[in-house]
Amino acid sequence: MKFRVERDALADAVAWAARSLATRPTLPVLAGLLLTVEGEVLSVSGFDLEASTEVELEVTAGAPGQTLVSGRLLADITKALPPHPVDVTLDGARLAIVCGSAKFSLPTMPVEDYPKLPTMPTTAGTVDSAEFAAAVAQVAVAAGRDDTLPMLTGVRVEIDGEKLTLAATDRYRLAVRELVWSPSDPSSASAQVLVPARALADAAKSLAGSETLSIALAAGGAGEGIIGFSGTTHGRASRATTRLLDATFPQYRSLLPSEWASTAEVPVQQLVDAVRRVALVTDRTAPVRMEFGDATLSLSAGGEDEGRAEEQLEVVYEGDGIATAFNPQFLLDGLGALPTPTARMLFTSATKPVVLRPDLSASDAPGTTGAEYTYLIMPVRLPG
Repeated sequence: MKFRVERDALADAVAWAARSLATRPTLPVLAGLLLTVEGEVLSVSGFDLEASTEVELEVTAGAPGQTLVSGRLLADITKALPPHPVDVTLDGARLAIVCGSAKFSLPTMPVEDYPKLPTMPTTAGTVDSAEFAAAVAQVAVAAGRDDTLPMLTGVRVEIDGEKLTLAATDRYRLAVRELVWSPSDPSSASAQVLVPARALADAAKSLAGSETLSIALAAGGAGEGIIGFSGTTHGRASRATTRLLDATFPQYRSLLPSEWASTAEVPVQQLVDAVRRVALVTDRTAPVRMEFGDATLSLSAGGEDEGRAEEQLEVVYEGDGIATAFNPQFLLDGLGALPTPTARMLFTSATKPVVLRPDLSASDAPGTTGAEYTYLIMPVRLPG
């Protein structure tokens, strides 16, 4: 195997493929990246038995071939190379990398021990890559991180014709986002799958610059389902797959209230800044108290045995006064995901979940990306 490639193109491809490498691989070969040269195309692949990444780029090939090298080491090296064309040559059991006056010789691993990469499923449709990345980021923030509850570590992806719905919850908050996509066959476009939140967020973010993002889906049997994403950025074709979670997602729609006793319109950035300030006097999980009254929101945190902070904001409020409290980080996550400068907070009672939505009252707001977003958060019970 022998090829020449531009330094930046190689560094970007290796860094992208290395995203799927396990931090603590169960097999030594899973720490490697597979380099394959066929014709004038170099393929760089990574696989951890759950998620895979593969990127193709054009090179000047001297000889075809395949090799497996440490992915982390290759990523570090290619990132640090000087700005010159890179010559890569497989010489026996070692891979030589020459760039300007820099020379590296890396040991290789047995290619025959590397597992076969999963096959990309059939394309289900396409979606705007930037909008999809933003939607996934809005929802994935609410996914759980406890691997003992796998049904809460994923994002539920629902396909219903031209509507794509994403939902995630960790029992304390719920995020739901709807967006429009282009199914390959609108008449039969229907599916509900659970995708690992971390893998989905990583794939969506890394492919956000693609011209269009293709979503491929193979439901399969228990534990065999796969979802794939592919796109082309600056002439570089990238693909990622991840195994679907074999778990039942909670029936989240029943949690969303349909009626409200009171509503508040609050400036997002001012509320974010105020919550961060008053939360300084307590530990990061202690609640921040919020009291809504006529055109006023009073925030407070802390107590008699520790520091105490208070602050007031002007808001638009309709309904009877209400006092509630939230985990400050959960509240900040929801506010940070809103695409508008003003948030609508919808209350049923002080002890029931509160809904955050973008405020679309401004004349130009209906076209705002992310308008179909709902973030539900459970309040923290106050003493007494």
